Amino acid sequence: MSDPALHVLHAVRLSGLASEGAVATATGLPEADVAELMATLADSGLVRRRTGRMPGYSLTPEGRSHHADRVAGALPDAARPGLERGYRAFLPLNTAFKQLCTDWQLRPGPGGEPVPNDHTDAAYDGAIVDRLGVLHGEISTVLTDVTAALPRFESYPRRFTSALGRL
Repeated sequence: MSDPALHVLHAVRLSGLASEGAVATATGLPEADVAELMATLADSGLVRRRTGRMPGYSLTPEGRSHHADRVAGALPDAARPGLERGYRAFLPLNTAFKQLCTDWQLRPGPGGEPVPNDHTDAAYDGAIVDRLGVLHGEISTVLTDVTAALPRFESYPRRFTSALGRL
């Protein structure tokens, strides 16, 4: 991993509010390393730790600005064409994924109107999981190319495969 602190900042940025365990899972770093980095980032004023009902870490305004600067600075010019190709290939897959999520949450009810999916129809849910499996293969291909352009994306294939396995 090229820059663990950037990976931690990025995981918190994408999550909005994240526990050390969630950041460790997202980055592939040991939780003890994440805890140490979080303490350093908190001391630097880049993250804040929330306690109470919804505990976790979030970026401060300074942290959001610092993250944006670091991400922009971590993008070599040579990586841009590969990332742009990957992004264009990802857009229709993202649209298909959002539709798949909607179909998982809502299903056609009487009269064709959408109703909440109560997940009692194994065939309906199974068909959605099958669609996700196909989409997973397509996304994996795109991520392989994107990761070759910018190694920072190396955790995504593992995370998507893990999520599909849990489902």
